[in-house]
Amino acid sequence: MPDTPAVTPAVISTTPALTLYYHPLASFCHKVLIALYENGTAFDKRIINVGEDADRAELTAMWPICKFPVIRDHRRLRDIPETSVIIEYLDRHFPGPQAMIPADWDAALDVRLWDRFFDNYVQGPVQAIVNGHLTGMQCDRTKERTKLKTAYKMIEKRMASRAWMSGEHFSMADCAAAPALFYAATLLPFPEEYTQLQAYFERLVLRPSVRRVLDEAKPYFSMYPFVAGIPERFL
Repeated sequence: MPDTPAVTPAVISTTPALTLYYHPLASFCHKVLIALYENGTAFDKRIINVGEDADRAELTAMWPICKFPVIRDHRRLRDIPETSVIIEYLDRHFPGPQAMIPADWDAALDVRLWDRFFDNYVQGPVQAIVNGHLTGMQCDRTKERTKLKTAYKMIEKRMASRAWMSGEHFSMADCAAAPALFYAATLLPFPEEYTQLQAYFERLVLRPSVRRVLDEAKPYFSMYPFVAGIPERFL
């Protein structure tokens, strides 16, 4: 009877299908990290220092705008930039227990609206002030702080009747809110009378995914020019 050839067992790769190109201090990177941690998505990390020529070249090759985060899908051979697009892509191709964008069209539109709100009207003024400080370029800080005051007022009103920004569940809007409010508060503390805004912020920073992101950022906080505004409990 002829020998039966040995069957070589299939090798199953344990390498994550995703790599996130990011920096632990960057607020927009926090937004994507929170979404990844919320659903326990497996991924590798690649810290990018845009001050290093090699890192900058690597990021530019994936996304010529040269802004992080960018996530690489090794299975589909795709590089996905822009935080909101990344989170939508994760929901589509790497879904977890909690969808970051609801299936219902109207609910999803609300999530997208408040996601853009935090990116443009909270993160935007913060970045303008920080970049102005770092580069020495002229920045009307009074104007940017006025934008934050308007945003705070809107959030205070909205959160009077809800736990999360859009609907009953944590969503992409909350992923955007957490880092935006964290850094905004270092430049303009929340008004004492805005109890709903303060309560919402506390719910955010107690969320395990958010807490993990802040803990990972802790070694880099000294690089943030307004580190004096970060509460001691986060340092």
